[in-house]
Amino acid sequence: MFSAVELSDYLLTYTVIYGSPLIFLVILIGAMGIPMPTTFLVLAAGAFVHQGVLDLYTVFITALLGAILGDSLSYWIGHSAKQFTLTRFGELKVWQKAQENLHRRGGVAIYLTRWLLTPLALPTNLVAGTAGYAFPRFILFGVAGQVTWLLLFGSLGYTFSSRLEGMNELISNFSGVLMGIVLFAMGLFIVFRKKRQHRNI
Repeated sequence: MFSAVELSDYLLTYTVIYGSPLIFLVILIGAMGIPMPTTFLVLAAGAFVHQGVLDLYTVFITALLGAILGDSLSYWIGHSAKQFTLTRFGELKVWQKAQENLHRRGGVAIYLTRWLLTPLALPTNLVAGTAGYAFPRFILFGVAGQVTWLLLFGSLGYTFSSRLEGMNELISNFSGVLMGIVLFAMGLFIVFRKKRQHRNI
């Protein structure tokens, strides 16, 4: 079993050897929920483009295709479980509310979980498929988010190519803190909402 550091080192080595096909494969696997340092790989790809090791357009297109395919597969996995989920949870008010919120604000959630709240990307894909969120809209917001992700972190890797490890650590720490803030805010929202409902009874 590789540690995160060892896996990142292997990816750096094999990205130089195999180039864009490896980037496509790793991002595809990561988009399907298997833990992979995909953001680090995008940073590294930007650095390798800056150094002339990889071609910008080839890397961008293959990475985007890998992300779109991975998102699509996880969406359809959720969609295939739709009938089972509706049979088991369809009558629950919490599930009905979740579906309503997804159809109303799903585009924002899909977009943000591609590049900012990435740990929530897979659950969002599965719920979107299960709840019957329209696939064309899912892909539209997904592509917008993935392009943002690739341009943002690829540009950071390109600009700070000599400080790749430090950038990766900084981004990982920021992502962890941001997720903590989001979960804390969600917890507060649920508590206040329950208190409000209790007062109205």
